[in-house]
Amino acid sequence: MSARESMEYDVVVVGGGPAGLATAIRLKQLAAERNREVSVCVLEKGSEIGAHILSGAVMDPQALTELLPDWKAQGAPLDTAVTEDEFLFLTETGARKTPEWLLPECFQNHGNYIVSLGKVARWLGEQAEALGVEIFPGFSAAEVLYDDWGAVRGVATGDMGVGRDGQLTDNYQPGMELLAKYTIFAEGARGQLGRELISKYKLDDGRDPQSYGIGIKELWEVAPSKSRPGVVVHTAGWPLDSDTYGGSFLYHLNDNLVAVGMVVGLDYANPWLSPFEEFQRYKTHPTIRSTFEGAKRIAYGARAITAGGLLSLPKLVFPGGALVGCEAGFLNASRIKGSHAAIKSGMMAAEATFDALAAERRGDELPAYPAAFEASWLHTELNKARNFKQWFKKGRTVGTLMTGIEQFVLKGNIPWTIHRTKADHACLQPADQCPKIEYPKPDGVLTFDRLSSVFISNTNHEENQPIHLTLKDASVPVSINLAKYGGPEARYCPAGVYEYVKDDNGTDRLQINAQNCVHCKTCDIKDPTQNIVWVTPQGGEGPVYNAM
Repeated sequence: MSARESMEYDVVVVGGGPAGLATAIRLKQLAAERNREVSVCVLEKGSEIGAHILSGAVMDPQALTELLPDWKAQGAPLDTAVTEDEFLFLTETGARKTPEWLLPECFQNHGNYIVSLGKVARWLGEQAEALGVEIFPGFSAAEVLYDDWGAVRGVATGDMGVGRDGQLTDNYQPGMELLAKYTIFAEGARGQLGRELISKYKLDDGRDPQSYGIGIKELWEVAPSKSRPGVVVHTAGWPLDSDTYGGSFLYHLNDNLVAVGMVVGLDYANPWLSPFEEFQRYKTHPTIRSTFEGAKRIAYGARAITAGGLLSLPKLVFPGGALVGCEAGFLNASRIKGSHAAIKSGMMAAEATFDALAAERRGDELPAYPAAFEASWLHTELNKARNFKQWFKKGRTVGTLMTGIEQFVLKGNIPWTIHRTKADHACLQPADQCPKIEYPKPDGVLTFDRLSSVFISNTNHEENQPIHLTLKDASVPVSINLAKYGGPEARYCPAGVYEYVKDDNGTDRLQINAQNCVHCKTCDIKDPTQNIVWVTPQGGEGPVYNAM
């Protein structure tokens, strides 16, 4: 086996999303302002910047304006300004619209933009490269490297050309070591390396367990008569029951495009629930389906999001690096927004890192970053929303009422804090204690199956490689997950990766169709036994989200 080559930088950023790119851009801005050389590289596991980016997305431009004040003149793809907000409470056949004067501030979007976050990321990548940032798409960071004192000294990319049997093929290429004085991790929600760092350095000690949702999204081209550019529709209620956290969205972009999606909290209890099928049902609601008459579905994707907010934020720094964006969990679930928080966190981490480099430091902690966060508008925003998810776990009525009181009456000056103690994977109940849910078959016009959906996500994996969805114990899926929980993997995965099949002798086994994986990380989060561990496949593989 060949030895790994290495490259050295002042800063290595893992992840080419808004948080990682904002980190890199801010570092280069500071270097130019202070006439100092700072070498920065960004590793991105997708085939290109933006390939793995999926979000609703309504974007608050506040942080982008701080980072790049002339973003409009520079052609940032924020093209559809929000013109109207609607919030609907759905029953199976009806819809009740919330009067505009009753909408809490967190659901008011004037001044924001409906965007393709993938396009925004690609544009940010162009700005970063123009400043001298080296960007390496198609290279997945697979391993954290530590020095003899336990500090992070960089990362290693994954080996290429290893066969499914673990043997080296003729195409084998060893990974490369990227060494740095500081390494910033921006992998997004439930990042593989971030998960390791949080555990190793006990960064979540004293915090509430992180909470997640799965976001499922489709992009449609609708009839011109159905297009309402700038209109933002959020819904709560049907098809989810009142005890299941979640909601849906319908965003009208320019060019007759509509983004439609659903977020389902991964702390749901009924193992028969399928977020994918619930989303398909949502589109059949009389108020929703009319938008899609004569329309064509052109893209699909799914991604886990962090939803725990301020109370679940881990310690942000450790020797040799920091966590930024959804890697840490900065998303504001009450606003259904995270890109502004990702950019702001990256900027603050960059400023702390630059000052450390200027002081000739390396490999130590960056306490100036969490200190800056605690003094920032982002901390104020997240503090106002700290109880949002917890209230909604007490039921939709209680959640709506208490969010209104906290946001309207108290203006975010909340004298109480509600904590959670249970991780999402621990919330599933045994299958025989829950009502079975029968979902209608897809019609192939408005509703679809998983495999046809994965096809339009442009997902691709080389089949002759080690399966990147690993099991700690191969016997657990059948002996526990299937026996006790009815095999929930087959339902919570939005891509048809997991299915239980019968062998020739009639025994059950879990079949893992790793080539279908859209890298949403839901299995890593929701598996009730925490037996599934998602690790990165070969670089450049997975979905290619062109406009999501």
